[in-house]
Amino acid sequence: MDASFSPEQDEIRRTLRELLHSRCGPRELRTALDTPAGHDPGLWTALAEQLGLPGLALPEAYGGVGCSATELALACEETGRALAPSPLLATAVLAAPLIAALGTDAQRAELLPRLASGKLTAALAVPGTALAAALALTGDNVGDWAGGGRAGGVQARRTEDGWRLYGQVDQVLDGHSAGLLLVAAHAGGFARSRTLLFLVPGDAAGVVRVRQTALDATRPQGRVQLRDVKVELLGDEEGREVLPALASAGDTAAAVLACEAVGAAGRALERTVEYVGQREQFGRAIGSFQAVKHRLADAYVAVQAARSAAYYAAWATTPRGAKPPRGAGNCATSPDEPADKEQPGTAPPAARLALAQALEALRTAAAEAIQLHGGIGFTWEHEAHLYFKRAAGDELLFGPVHRLRAHAADAARLFDTQEVAV
Repeated sequence: MDASFSPEQDEIRRTLRELLHSRCGPRELRTALDTPAGHDPGLWTALAEQLGLPGLALPEAYGGVGCSATELALACEETGRALAPSPLLATAVLAAPLIAALGTDAQRAELLPRLASGKLTAALAVPGTALAAALALTGDNVGDWAGGGRAGGVQARRTEDGWRLYGQVDQVLDGHSAGLLLVAAHAGGFARSRTLLFLVPGDAAGVVRVRQTALDATRPQGRVQLRDVKVELLGDEEGREVLPALASAGDTAAAVLACEAVGAAGRALERTVEYVGQREQFGRAIGSFQAVKHRLADAYVAVQAARSAAYYAAWATTPRGAKPPRGAGNCATSPDEPADKEQPGTAPPAARLALAQALEALRTAAAEAIQLHGGIGFTWEHEAHLYFKRAAGDELLFGPVHRLRAHAADAARLFDTQEVAV
C-alpha cells in the first residue's frame, strides 16, 4: 500500500484550504454564527458548486463525485482547521449514507442528487443525547436509545393513510435549518419494539423547529417537535435493518470526525507556536523558555499521533479489494491488492480509537492555546475559546473519550481472555 496522498487528494486539500482562507476567516466565521441558520449560505453554495463536497463520497450515478470516505475525511480535516460552520457533517456524513443504504430506488433517485448538489441539506434526528449510542460509537445500538412512548423520544404509529410521528428531538445538528429530517422513531409497541427511520420535510405540517443555544456555536443545533406529522418510511419494512446501517454509518462518521478534530487541533497548535514566537517576557520570546517548549512538544506529539490514527481510520473505512473510484488515488486499494482486507464494520475499533485520540489531542492543543496566549487567550474576541469549545462540544456529542475506548476494547474482545497475569 502506498501511504502517500495522491495528486487528486492533495488538490482537494489545497483548493479547500484556499477557499476557506478567503471565505471563512475569523470575522466571516463570527458573522456566520450570528445568522439564523448558523452558517453562511454563500459559503455552502461555494463548497457545493465549486468543489462538490456534499457529493464527494456519493456515487456518480446520483450526481456525486464518486470518491471514497477517505477523500471526504481529508476535506473535513480542512473544514475543521477553519472551524467552518456548514451542513456538511449532518448532510454528507450522517444523512446521505443512510439514505443510500436504506432508501428505495425511488427515494435514492429523488434525494441523493439534490443532496449531492447541495441544494438540499439533511439532518439525522435521534432522541436527546443518544447520537453516539445510535451510531454505535459508545456501545451497541440495540438498546432503548430511540425512546418512544413514556420513554420520550419519537413514537411512530401506522394509520390508514400511512405513518405518523409524535414527539420531540433535542440537539439535532442543523436540525433547525435542514431541508430534510431523517428521524429515528420507536415503532411496534412494547411487544414488538423496533427502531425505524423516517423522511420528514423540514416544512411539513406539524413540524416545529427552533435553534438551541449550544456550547459550540460552530456546530449549530436545533430542537425538533413533531406533532402528529405525516411522514414517509425510509426504505421498506422488509428491507435492510436500520441498526446495522446506523452502526456502519457510525464507522465512517468516526473516521471523518477524527480527521476534522485533527485539523482543528493542528491549527490551534500552529496559532500558539506563532504567538509564543512573538510575545516577549524578560526581554526574550516566551517560546524560547524550556518549559514552554516542553508543553508545545507534548502537544505536537499528541496531534501528530492522532493524525496518523485518523488517516488510518479513514483508509480502513474504504472497502478493500474493490476497484478504486475515480480520483481516489493512492488511498484506495489497487485492484490487484488482496480482497480479504478489513471491510467497513470489521474494523470499527480503529475508527472509535482514532476519534478518541483525536478528541483528546484537540482538547490538549486547545487548552495549551488558551494558557500560552496568556490574558488574551481568555477573551471573547480571540479565537482560542472556539477551538476549546469545539473539543468540549464534540466530546459531549460523540463521546466521551473513555466510553469510545471502552466500547472499542469490548468490540475487540480485549478483556475476554481467561488468562491471569502472574
